[in-house]
Amino acid sequence: MVCGRCKLIVRKELEKLGLQVRAIELGEVELTAPIDESVKKQVSDQLKSFGFELISDRKSKTIEQIKNLIRELVHDKNNEMDMNLSDYLNQKINTDYNTLSNLFSEVEGITIEKYFILQKIERVKELLMYDEMSLSEIAYTLNYSSVAYLSNQFKKITGLTPTHFKNLKNKMRKHIDEL
Repeated sequence: MVCGRCKLIVRKELEKLGLQVRAIELGEVELTAPIDESVKKQVSDQLKSFGFELISDRKSKTIEQIKNLIRELVHDKNNEMDMNLSDYLNQKINTDYNTLSNLFSEVEGITIEKYFILQKIERVKELLMYDEMSLSEIAYTLNYSSVAYLSNQFKKITGLTPTHFKNLKNKMRKHIDEL
């Protein structure tokens, strides 16, 4: 689940199956009571029809937790953190960053840092399309050290300058869950 609408769909579908949801966050659902395997299969089948899948093994849960924390940080909190990414993830997940990094790279085929950069670039694209902020404001909002650094990273990832991207009709954006 990568957005509020996703959480709403999941909640409604679980309630249709007669399940009571205690809490729902991006990538996690807490039910008021445990469910057996047959109900879990029903939940899985129902959610698959909406493009969701159940994640039950520890590695996959950790990967999803990392992704959700990064998405939330970049897209919802405008990258407002008072520590570096490794310390932030270590604090939130309570696992050594090297362990997280190795697991993420092994499973996803890219580093956590690369995933973080890709999320930031998608956020830059979004903010450029809204055309409500200058590039300087975007750089500041996403904690880039300078507009030049943002522009260089943007061009490295997209092949375009931010200005050229902004002028394109087809903005070449990806859904955040496709990254």
